[in-house]
Amino acid sequence: MRFKSLISVVFLLLLSVIAHADNALLHRQDVRYFIQYMVKHDHFSRNELVSAIRQAQFQPQIIESMERPYEKKSWDVYKALFITPQRVASGVSFWQENAETLARAEKEYGVPAEVIVAILGVETQYGKRQGEYRVLDALTTLSFYYPKRSKYFTSELREYFLLCREHHVSPTKYIGSYAGAIGQPQFMPSSYRNYAVDFAGHGRRDLVNDNKDVIGSIANYFYRHGWTPNQHVAQLATLTSTPSSSITVNSKQANYLYPKLIADGIKPVGTMANHPDKAGVIELTTDKGAEYWLAYPNFYVITRYNSSPQYALAVYLLAQQLREQRILALKQASIRDKELV
Repeated sequence: MRFKSLISVVFLLLLSVIAHADNALLHRQDVRYFIQYMVKHDHFSRNELVSAIRQAQFQPQIIESMERPYEKKSWDVYKALFITPQRVASGVSFWQENAETLARAEKEYGVPAEVIVAILGVETQYGKRQGEYRVLDALTTLSFYYPKRSKYFTSELREYFLLCREHHVSPTKYIGSYAGAIGQPQFMPSSYRNYAVDFAGHGRRDLVNDNKDVIGSIANYFYRHGWTPNQHVAQLATLTSTPSSSITVNSKQANYLYPKLIADGIKPVGTMANHPDKAGVIELTTDKGAEYWLAYPNFYVITRYNSSPQYALAVYLLAQQLREQRILALKQASIRDKELV
């Protein structure tokens, strides 16, 4: 009996702490300024915003996750997380189930089907893991309790309220990642508003449940960020000599002419016909030492999705395996069909 009473007391204290945290949030100057801005510039009801923010819950584990992202892991560990036989097999199945839509997206936007599928594989395991936090909680936590990136996440919180108004849903509806990303492709609210498309033609843009919208939206995102059709993404490289000080690794764009990289001792492994004129140099940490890649312009388009070079390379390598296994699956299906005739 005493134990039950103790549990009740603890529960009531917990509710009191949560309620106090919510009220404290509404009394913060930065929160009051945010509400004022939304009322003035976006014509929200003050009461509507206050009601929504009062329901937001601070999530300290989100701050912990922001400080320990996957991208800080070594390349060996990172690659092993995302490029697995199961993820490849599931991706081939997703491709088969959505082949017509993927072919249409590739034709309209010029983005290869395997890249679209790889994004979904890395982001949410093809829609199976879309996150476990309320987007409202994630964005309020990062906007008002994570100073180093407060400006960015406050902007995304604004975009989120606008998105919910456009979709006629409560801000408490969406569940997403610890960073506030939404749906199968994990679009931040600003990306959802700017790049999601109604590829299914049903009068709305659903990135949570509709594969057609998801596929078309990823393709549109890459197209709008400068994807070049039929151009290579990356190529493994070796160092034949120590590069000059004029070469910066892990730059944010393909900023070196190909002949200069060769002259500076950065040599591609194998030959590649019609390689792009410019490339960047990616250096990754592995258990065996540094690993180098030539990164072409399309590589940096992938980094617009996630700025980590490890992320972009994982997407590229997964896409290559998906393409190979998709071709193999089609050949095997063709052989079986012939045997049945």
